[in-house]
Amino acid sequence: MSWRGPIILLLLVGALVSGWAVWKHRRPPPVVATASDRPDYVLHDFELISLDSEGKESFTLRAPRLERRPDDSTMSLATPVFNVPDGSGKYWDIRSKQGWVSADQKEIRLVGEVKANSPADDLRPITMNTERLNVFPRENRAATDDVVTIVQPGSILRGRGFAVSTATKRYVFRSEVQSRYVTVRR
Repeated sequence: MSWRGPIILLLLVGALVSGWAVWKHRRPPPVVATASDRPDYVLHDFELISLDSEGKESFTLRAPRLERRPDDSTMSLATPVFNVPDGSGKYWDIRSKQGWVSADQKEIRLVGEVKANSPADDLRPITMNTERLNVFPRENRAATDDVVTIVQPGSILRGRGFAVSTATKRYVFRSEVQSRYVTVRR
């Protein structure tokens, strides 16, 4: 009997097994990012002052990270702090975990632990808390469909759906409104 047949068969099986092992353990091809996947620029620890079409301050923004998308010119933000003028030379301080700014800077969307404080020297300072808030700085207004809690000296208001004019300081709740009066200690 010849040993040649079984040895060739054994070598063929070994070649197939080693080829299969190499095939299974190869590295996947690198993922090539397309232009829409990558920001065209990234800013770290910055302050930005946005001007409207008339050259007036629309808002001031500070954040640890900003990414601008080249496909639609929008910006995404990490833990942004916005200072939005109220029309009288005073600024609302608005903070959140994440933010998004439209390409024309007419809309700012804030998401996650949104907190807005009226100007510090207001006679009746206001603090507002919600999970989402859309701010329209050129129109001096903000709105959300989420639950909002407003704390003022002497009262706490809570409701779902909210709109506010930062110029007139008037706000409207749409539903589920609750009010609690709190005595002010002197």
